[in-house]
Amino acid sequence: MDYSFEALKTKHRELRDAWPSSVSLRVHRALSWLNRAEQAGDDDDAAFIFYWIAFNAAYAHEVDDADTETLGERLLFKEYFNRLTELDQEGRIYEVIWTRFPQEIRVLLENRFVYQPFWKHQNSEPGFDGWAAWFERSKVAAARSLNSKDTNKILSILFDRLYVLRNQLIHGGATWSGSVNRQQVNDGKKILASLVPLFIDVMMNHPNEDWGAPYYPVVE
Repeated sequence: MDYSFEALKTKHRELRDAWPSSVSLRVHRALSWLNRAEQAGDDDDAAFIFYWIAFNAAYAHEVDDADTETLGERLLFKEYFNRLTELDQEGRIYEVIWTRFPQEIRVLLENRFVYQPFWKHQNSEPGFDGWAAWFERSKVAAARSLNSKDTNKILSILFDRLYVLRNQLIHGGATWSGSVNRQQVNDGKKILASLVPLFIDVMMNHPNEDWGAPYYPVVE
């Protein structure tokens, strides 16, 4: 099945008049950024960022307390992924995770450079001296989820890692097209390029689900 921007946008135009306006706006915004991501070509940094914005447009709710932003994002990820996998009765998300990208996902989950406590320790933040032991435990938990093919759990852990990569790029913590983080950016881009259009399509197939009020609604 075609999950390109053009195919999804055609579907959106055909169906949106029957949808709640909030869902149509979420999908419209997500598709606009999906379109831009597809235009990025070989620029993996740009493509990753644009795919992430498309993902953000699809799921995001405001987190009121800046101090709990990361925790809030993790909870939103978990809720969003639980709903998506319940609604994806064809098992398309499962197929991407377990058939198309199992090795890339395993490599990302075992990469300390996309594990936030590692960077907190590197930045000398107090309380993170035990990052290495925590990381080993997280790898064991991830391996257990991989072995049991727990799609929801893997999605949550995977996007937690990708969120760190997103922060590195968005906050200027990486060099554009630099050699240091090439593999995780390239793998992350490919994973997002396959999953984000599927997420949007599942939402379009279930427009009457409560996907939440759009972040920054249109105000006349």
